[in-house]
Amino acid sequence: MNAPVAPADLAELSMTEAADAFATGAVKAEALVRACLARIEAQDAKVNAVIRLDREAALEAAAALDKARASGATPGPLAGAPMMHKDMYYRAGKVSTCGSKIRKDFTAPVTATVLQRLDAAGAIDMGTLNMAEFAQNPTGHNAHFGHCHNPWDLAYCTGGSSSGSGAGIAARFFTAALGSDTGGSIRLPATLCGVTGLKATQTRVSRHGVMPLSFSCDNVGPLVRTAKDAARFLKVTAGHDPKDPTSAGEPVPDYEAALTGDIRGLKIAVCETYFLEDADEPVVTAFEAALAALAERGASITRVKVPSMRAISAYTALVSRTESAAIHAEWMREHPGDYAIHLSARIYGGFAIPGHLYIEALSRRGPLLRQFVAEALTGFDLVATPTLRTRVPTLAETDIDADPANWARFMAVSANTRPFNYLGLPAISLPCGFDDRGLPVGLQLAGRPFAEATVLRAADAFQRVTDWHRKAPVL
Repeated sequence: MNAPVAPADLAELSMTEAADAFATGAVKAEALVRACLARIEAQDAKVNAVIRLDREAALEAAAALDKARASGATPGPLAGAPMMHKDMYYRAGKVSTCGSKIRKDFTAPVTATVLQRLDAAGAIDMGTLNMAEFAQNPTGHNAHFGHCHNPWDLAYCTGGSSSGSGAGIAARFFTAALGSDTGGSIRLPATLCGVTGLKATQTRVSRHGVMPLSFSCDNVGPLVRTAKDAARFLKVTAGHDPKDPTSAGEPVPDYEAALTGDIRGLKIAVCETYFLEDADEPVVTAFEAALAALAERGASITRVKVPSMRAISAYTALVSRTESAAIHAEWMREHPGDYAIHLSARIYGGFAIPGHLYIEALSRRGPLLRQFVAEALTGFDLVATPTLRTRVPTLAETDIDADPANWARFMAVSANTRPFNYLGLPAISLPCGFDDRGLPVGLQLAGRPFAEATVLRAADAFQRVTDWHRKAPVL
């Protein structure tokens, strides 16, 4: 048995550290849960990350794990790791608000496949998290449950729409959280809160039992501390699900085994077109330093031009807005006043998009993916970009309900993440520095379809020689 872990340190453990400590008997699941609960109860009044805290249920689950471990049962790969999830993952019999007034009393009839897989792996579910209303903004504002606040500075955005997931991981409220990513909603909270967030290849993870936003752009994935955490999480949750006919049948590799630390010969393209345009100086400085760290590990860095980015960016918005309008059409007719002002405006905009433009955007998806691969990934393994071009904005600077003039700044938040949803490519965001105001900067790495192992290997190699992912805010 390993030496016990000091209780005061337990909330600082990453997901894999917590699960591995439990597996070896170095720590009890109940102690892990109590450490996280203490953080939440002491600090969430400032952050506003939590919607529902299932305190007693989490402690009961932890006690059951401890009993099973003591009797000699083999723990699952995530056993003992406390988690909370964006409040749009259905658990049968539990309320799932989707961050909205319309669903504030909605009781889920089914349990999401991804939650079932986490349960089977021994993860402890402590409740649900704040989010942008119906997952439809990139900043984390929520008029119904209150805005989520960035633990690095409470006046600043967390990123959205998985706001509570990003803020809670940064504040050490839990070890892992499900987010969702339709235009960057995992990667944006990851970068703005200084944590790690993975969007896998489109269809890699089942979406059964998850609130939809866009039929062809939604993705399920984790916000965690490290690339190693993301690798283990994805191994547990990925794979075909008969309940989701769109989920891929591709074999699921052992992502964690691919984390060798060796990226010698890895070829990384830096797209100078689009992704670095009008980028703030502190962001560029941190990004270039991250590229240098990858080069020192043996990767080659090449600057490329990607003319297809203009069309990709334009079509991305057409697809997600049209599909969102279709999903919300009935509620918009029956409860138009129950939406926040900015959200109803976005949905109404979707109704105005002509059908032929939507079909055009769908039909151009395959050709543009091939063109992007030809321009940015032929001869390369990965594409590197800043996750967010600008410094982290404040909540006030991006509040479009209070001031519609903030619209451009609001939409600019997701400029660098949206294209990878339209293209369906895997992408990760990981912390790579801080700006001149002390707010995090994120590095985004994207790869070919189903090349998550390569994306994670590079991210892990970067985190082996940097410590940005280990830095925590002081509340």
